[in-house]
Amino acid sequence: MRVYFIGIGGIGVSALAQYYLEKGHEVYGFDLVASEITDYLKKKGVVFTGKIPSNTDLIIHTPAVPSTGSLLKDAIANGIKVKSYPEALGELTKEYFTIAVSGTHGKSTTCSMAALILQKAGLDPTVIVGTKLKEFGNTNFKSGKSKYLVIEADEWNFSFLNYWPQIIVLTNIEKEHLDTYKDLNHILEAYKEYVSHLAEDGVLITNADDNNISKLKVQSLKPKLKTQNFSLKQKETEELRKMLKVPGQHNIYNALAALALARELGIPDSVSFQAFSEYKGSWRRFEQKKAKLGKKTFILISDYGHHPTEVAATLKAAREMYPQKTIWCIFQPHQFQRTYYLFGDFVKAFQQAQVDEIIITDIYDVSGRESKDIRKKVSSKKLVKQIKKDNVIYLEKEKIKTYLKDILKGGEIVIVMGAGDIYKLF
Repeated sequence: MRVYFIGIGGIGVSALAQYYLEKGHEVYGFDLVASEITDYLKKKGVVFTGKIPSNTDLIIHTPAVPSTGSLLKDAIANGIKVKSYPEALGELTKEYFTIAVSGTHGKSTTCSMAALILQKAGLDPTVIVGTKLKEFGNTNFKSGKSKYLVIEADEWNFSFLNYWPQIIVLTNIEKEHLDTYKDLNHILEAYKEYVSHLAEDGVLITNADDNNISKLKVQSLKPKLKTQNFSLKQKETEELRKMLKVPGQHNIYNALAALALARELGIPDSVSFQAFSEYKGSWRRFEQKKAKLGKKTFILISDYGHHPTEVAATLKAAREMYPQKTIWCIFQPHQFQRTYYLFGDFVKAFQQAQVDEIIITDIYDVSGRESKDIRKKVSSKKLVKQIKKDNVIYLEKEKIKTYLKDILKGGEIVIVMGAGDIYKLF
């Protein structure tokens, strides 16, 4: 089969492209932006072209590209089957024993931990995750030969409503993706519908400490559904805190979620704890390395955090890990809509952050997801002004390295944070 991917450089779409490659199909693709992901796919055998090849059997596109666009409309008119990434992944979930990791925060890390536990237990899962794992050869996909499929199930644009898992792991629920949802109640209704996709003998694993999850009242939805909970009150919490190489309370929660899943699958705790102790962390999730600017060396932390809760958790974890160090944070807000709707939460997160210096650069523009009206109402300069702290400044991205080169003394912690292209700064 010949498959053409539009937006193939995306973290989810690229994993699915690798799945089709692994199954022996011809894979073609296109993306507006070249990246290390597209470079990797080229090496794997993906043919990049801006034109849909003749005799294409299936087109899979990122949800950011509407099916009403001229390219896809022409393809449909010519009889080519067209599916969005969530639709295509949804078809796969029906073919496997699917374990879907969902929630506002922690999906990628929890999914990664769970996948590594299953692998160590000899269950050989197929894995599609929204981050790259060193243990999988620094990629976001792993091909397995068993019945198990482990996926990260995103709620944006109602994507997760395409999936039909046997087990759902639910980490937490907060206000997010308000370009898709009207409010928290709308989000909860979507989660209820998602949970209803579980079979009567399905399993729902939830965070017992999360107030919004409790509002789902899942037992009234599906009375026979098996539920498992995890909580910081568990006796394993302190043991996990000592063994995990990734810092922060949020990662304790992620590990507890993965542990609850492992127990549901009958995997011994000894296997899970071994996996946790060896887990090296995921791409852009508090990823640390030594860096140099001029003659000054420092520790660079790259983090994907782009929601106020994630910002607060990452900065808190950094201070806990480096209590005596000078910590810089360079934050790139991701999407005008998110910055606008969660403006007050961002202000609070940075006002309370226990770091020394904060640089906020321009908002990362997400193609196809921005409102012209909101774009005029919010900016990074307005955010900095509202934070009202002397150690929080605005800088254009192009000026940040020059600024730091003059002011860094060496030995500091520099965090680059955001879901856009800020990680390319160093």
